Amino acid sequence: MKIAVLGAGAWGTALAISASQRHSLTLWARDAGQAAAMQAQRCNQRYLPGIAFPETLTVCSVAPEALAALVAGHDLVILGTPMSALRSMLQQIAGCAAPVAWLCKGFESPGSKPFGLLAHEVYAQAAIESVANAPSLYGVLSGPSFAQEVARGQPTALVAASSRAEVRDALVEAFHSPVLRVYASDDVVGVEVGGAVKNVLAIATGLCDGLGLGLNARAALVTRGLAEMTRLGVALGAKAETFMGLSGLGDLVLTCTGDLSRNRQVGLLLAQGQSLDQAVASLGHVAEGVYSARTVAQRAHSLGVDMPITHSVVALLDGRIRPADAVASLMGRAPVPELV
Repeated sequence: MKIAVLGAGAWGTALAISASQRHSLTLWARDAGQAAAMQAQRCNQRYLPGIAFPETLTVCSVAPEALAALVAGHDLVILGTPMSALRSMLQQIAGCAAPVAWLCKGFESPGSKPFGLLAHEVYAQAAIESVANAPSLYGVLSGPSFAQEVARGQPTALVAASSRAEVRDALVEAFHSPVLRVYASDDVVGVEVGGAVKNVLAIATGLCDGLGLGLNARAALVTRGLAEMTRLGVALGAKAETFMGLSGLGDLVLTCTGDLSRNRQVGLLLAQGQSLDQAVASLGHVAEGVYSARTVAQRAHSLGVDMPITHSVVALLDGRIRPADAVASLMGRAPVPELV
């Protein structure tokens, strides 16, 4: 296959490294200087230092308005940019004939809209707003995965979701390997909700661990967080069983407990007394949960979905409560049946 990955952050680069061991791959970086350095050094020194590129991986940089020409003739296009850049990227490659899949996990910032959109909803709007036709074949690749481990070839499992079988098949062909298993799903909504909400819950779990509340508290938080995630997903049209899979429970456990999780690190730093600005600045990477939390809460409110953990995270990020107050608020809630 001939694959283009647009976005040379840690995750886009990691998947490019993995896939380029079996396919011809072009990795696009927005910054021309970064692209030149990666091509010369044969690694992404900024995000994945010391992990060498296969010979079949080519790094380039062209102006955004030239992206449509760049991806022409490719068999698959992967958008590895943050959620905030997804809409513009879709508009720039409007008319692409190849299947297009995104890696971003979260909700688009709402701006003047009543609430933010999931990636497939952004795609639907971009298709309407574009002068040319937007890509007709689209999907999402998600699941429990740290970029460093994928780039090193450590065992990982992902889920490729699309309503179109040909997109699922293309993603499996591109990325399935002896060290990277790719499972197919037709539940785009469920996979996207899992990827978005788990980041918010990881902030809460980092806070829990940072306050030294213990393993019992962590287990309770992850389990009740899964219930929140499932309620929102089902209200948006997802299948409940999706949340027991890789993009739900799998990604939730990894992001809430893994020390490589940026969202977990935000919670840990807030528990130490750092401000939100200090915590985010110290990461050096995007922590999508910080930007998605308010939108998750807004979306849940619009649907009448109860998400107390998410609302506590939003109050904490907004500076309306202290870390200890967030815990007290959750523990002080009235008792309810578990499976509600």
